[in-house]
Parts: sequence; C-alpha cells; structure tokens
Amino acid sequence: MTVVVGTAGHIDHGKTTLLRALTGIDADRLPEERRRGMTIDVGYAHLSLPDGTELDFVDVPGHDRLVGNMLVGAGEIDAALLVVAADDGIRAQTLEHLALLDALAVRHAAVAVTKADLVPRDRVAEVAADVSARLSATTLAGSPVVSVSATTGEGVEALGALLVGLRDRVLADPAYVATAGRPSRLAIDRVFRVKGRGVVVTGTLRGGPLEKAASLRVVPGDAAVRLREVQVHGSTVEHVAGGGRTALNLAGQEPDMLVRGAVLTTDSAIRASDRLLVRLAVPVPDRSRFRLHLGTAAAEASVGRSGRDAIELPNGAGAILRLHEPVAVAIGDRFVLRRPGGAPAIVGGVVLDPSPARGVSRKRQTPDRVASLAKAVAAADGAAISDARTDLHGILPPDGLAVDVRDAARTIALDEVEVEPSLTSIRASVGRALQRAATVNGEGALAIAASIVDGLVAEGRLVRDGDRVRAAGQAVPDVDSELEAAMDRLVSALDVVAPPSLRQAAAAAGCPPVAVRELERRGRIAVLEDDLAYAMTAYRDLAAKALSMSAREPLTPAAFRDATGTSRRFVLAILEDLDRRAILRRTADGHVPGPRAPARVGDS
Repeated sequence: MTVVVGTAGHIDHGKTTLLRALTGIDADRLPEERRRGMTIDVGYAHLSLPDGTELDFVDVPGHDRLVGNMLVGAGEIDAALLVVAADDGIRAQTLEHLALLDALAVRHAAVAVTKADLVPRDRVAEVAADVSARLSATTLAGSPVVSVSATTGEGVEALGALLVGLRDRVLADPAYVATAGRPSRLAIDRVFRVKGRGVVVTGTLRGGPLEKAASLRVVPGDAAVRLREVQVHGSTVEHVAGGGRTALNLAGQEPDMLVRGAVLTTDSAIRASDRLLVRLAVPVPDRSRFRLHLGTAAAEASVGRSGRDAIELPNGAGAILRLHEPVAVAIGDRFVLRRPGGAPAIVGGVVLDPSPARGVSRKRQTPDRVASLAKAVAAADGAAISDARTDLHGILPPDGLAVDVRDAARTIALDEVEVEPSLTSIRASVGRALQRAATVNGEGALAIAASIVDGLVAEGRLVRDGDRVRAAGQAVPDVDSELEAAMDRLVSALDVVAPPSLRQAAAAAGCPPVAVRELERRGRIAVLEDDLAYAMTAYRDLAAKALSMSAREPLTPAAFRDATGTSRRFVLAILEDLDRRAILRRTADGHVPGPRAPARVGDS
C-alpha cells in the first residue's frame, strides 16, 4: 500500500532539503528550480519502508505566487508534512498552506520544525508550541511535532518514525479504505512525450488497480485510451495498485484533452461538468468569483445563491458553482475556492451533485431534500446518495424515479384507463404528467410511462389486451356469432393500405361501436384517429416497412408515401402513431428508429 504525503510551508523553510535527507531524492526536477534554489512546480520523491509499504511525497512550491501549483499537488494527497523553519517561525505561506489543507479537510499530518541547528532550544520549543496552537483550530489539530536539522541529521530518524505512524493512521481511515474500493481514477498532473514511445502522463492513482493494456476514459472529452506501459518510481510493472504515484505510457492517437487537470478513469460516476451543486464550509456572497481547484484541475468559478440558484442548507452554505470550463468531477469530491482579494479568500467545499437539477426539477430543490443529499454525501452512503438525488431531481434517467412522482403517475394511469382504454393514450397521459413533474424530454417520458403501465400489468392491477388496457376484474363483453361475423367483415374491409372511413366501413359491415372497441381490445384492428383504423395485419406490414426504411436512412413522409402507394393523409397518421409509441423518432431530417423500436414490429 502507498500513502501520498504533501509538503506544506513557506518558501525557504527547507521542504525540499528535508525530503532529500529522508529519501535521498532531489524533488527539484527542473534546472531552473535547482539554479534558483526554490521549488517552482510540483516535485516528487518516495520512501520505501521496511514492511513493504511506501510513502510518496509531493513537494509543493512555497512561494505566494505559486499557490496554484501547490494546489495541483495538495489536491491528491492523503496526508501532509507541514514544515516550519525554527529561525523564521510561522510566515504568510505557512498560514495559507495550512488554510488550504484545512479547506481540503486533510486530517492526517506530521509537523517538522526545521533548521533546529541554527537557533537555541527554547526558540525551537517556542515555534513548535506556536504551530500546535495554530493547528488546534483546523482539521490537523493534534498532529505530532518534531524538530529536525536536514544538515546535521538531528531528528530525521524521529521524523521517520512519525511518518510511519502517519501512514498507519491514513491506512486505518475509513475514507481511505472506501476510496481504495472504487474504480480506477488518475488525475493528470504532468504530460510529456518520450521519443519513440509517445505520450506519458503522471498522477496519483486512486481506486482499484490498473493493468497494462487496460482501457481508460479521458474526462473531460470521453475519449478512450489504452495503456501501453505502466511505471511506478521509474520501474515498469504489469499492474499497479491504487494509492501511489504512477506514470502511464498511452498507446494510439493522443487526444487533445490530455492536459493537467484531466482525469483517466474506469469510473462511470466521474463526468465533465461546468455546473455543480455544492456545500461550502462557510457562506459566501451571491455572485462571488473565485478560482476553483479540484484534484489537479483549476477553473474560474462564480457562486450562485439566489434566484434559480437558491439552495438552502441549515448553515446557509449551499450554492451552485458555474465554471468557465468543464472539469472532471464526481459526487463527494472536495475542492478549494481561492481568490487573491476579498473575504473569505479561501473556502473549502464538497460536490453534492455534478449535474444539478434543471428546468421543472428546480422546484424540487427544497431545504429538506438538499439537506438529505448533503447528509448522504457526508456519510459516503452510495445507496442513500442515489435515493436522495432521485428525490431531488424527481426523475433521474435511466432508472431513477422519485416515489411521489411514481405514485402520481400510477394513479393517472389507473384513472385514465376508465376514460380511454387505449394503451397509446394512457402512455401519452402519463408521459405528459411526468414532464410536468420533473425535467425529462418527451421521448424519455414515454419510455418511463411505458414501464409504469407495464409494471401495473405485471402486478395485476391492469390487464392488457393487444393495444387496449382494462382494469383488473373488468368484464369482457360477450359477442354472439352474428356480431362475430360483422366484426370479421369490418377487419376484412380495413385490411388494405388505404382503408375506408372507419364509420362508413363499420356501418357497411353492421358492426356497432361496442364491437369496434372489442376488435381494438383483441388487437385485431389499430385505431389511429377517430375515423381511421387498420386491420392489425395491414398496420404491422406498414409499420415494418416504415421501420425498415428508417433504419437505412431518415424516413420522410414523401418517401413513405411513394413506397406504399398511398396518400399523405395515411402515411402521416401512421408515422405519428409510431412516434407516439416511440417506435420511431422524428428528427429534422426525417424519422429514425426510436427507443422502443422492436426487433419485430409485431412485438410492439
């Protein structure tokens, strides 16, 4: 197992020198960094412990102008090593780094008071006491403190022992254990090219293991990439467990979105979003502007807390964040909002929903529903999160349906069957009700409506007879032989591509309205309009032709008319009926197969 520890502290307080004393590795990898004696970009080192576990160190810049680079490293750490020089004491960047770690809710840390050989012992004790006092009001309260000198080696062994204890606390943390059980996720912090090998990306691997030749999704962008090679600490491996620093050599075409801040993942819950429902650590004014730091990504953000963005939480810290560009994000991700001027300058937060409710569903954003989601996210309870999001949205495709929305839709279906027993009509009524209750398009509403009616049939609440539906227990009318003969005559009259008027054909066949309804209940005829019906055999043939033609290219009414040899009136009625059933779907270019297109049209 590997634990990632990020350094923190003011410039020139000895973070990089201390890591060199601990690991033997110089984390200043850039020539300019070595020349200037300061960390400019994020650097890395590692330490193998006797029991086979490892510590990966992320060395971050301490200069105030490089806090953005600091957050690239801090966004992916498990614990912190806070470094304070004994001769200098706590300085501005010490406090800012501490505030950033607190905002990210980093709970595990060790403190090194460096340059202990340069000052008297009482000065070292004074700085250590000051640091402990500062930590007491943060998530790092109670972190152990040790004095060290990277120059003389004093205290380095004791710091090593503290780091072992730090590792143990991280590995026992339920949040760390839960992260290890998720699908793979690597937030890119470096991208470079190796001659003859192609593009290489590095980052901290979270979640489950990765193997050579695995396929990953790039977010944002959703491009697919394949792993040619996996390296850990410069050595090629066949597979790597999550938790540590990892380099991935990618095969195939290089997507444009392979940049710092993008995420490589197998986790379907991670998506690209530029609009987030969040819980902030403290309330901030509406329309405040910040820079958001999430993982290794950064984006300009504005805070919405009024009007359509009004989100109520008990502490007043609910908000909608609107980003200038999408970032890869998942429910429960922690982030930092930072700005150089104004108060507060640093605000931590957690993502409650990367796809907040839109349209009609916004009216469901009640304080209780948002609070339930926030509570579920805080508990990292996957089932509770799913239920709370569904309740908040009303409808959450593909399968989520809030209990109140489902119950109302079932009631409408049961009531509608008493008025109009047509399956198409019932589905349409339920679909319209779903669109009034939550944000869902017509196609999606019809699909959900169909599943609701099918569920009532499966429960025995409704009985389906062909394209007709009746309440369970409702009697089926008796039909004598003479009426059966009249019904057969009507079916024969309608078994053509251009049927006569339904009223005229029924009158000519001697078929009263009750018999017409019985034919429809039995599925022997399909009534498309008040005065237009087909024998089901003719309708199925026409529907099959329409579906077959639409599968080759978008089907226009003119093309369908020419193919069937009928008039525009008939083809429009058939196409509209197939649209209502979601067997076809109308587009700007013509009709194409819809979400309920069956393998055989007769199955519809």
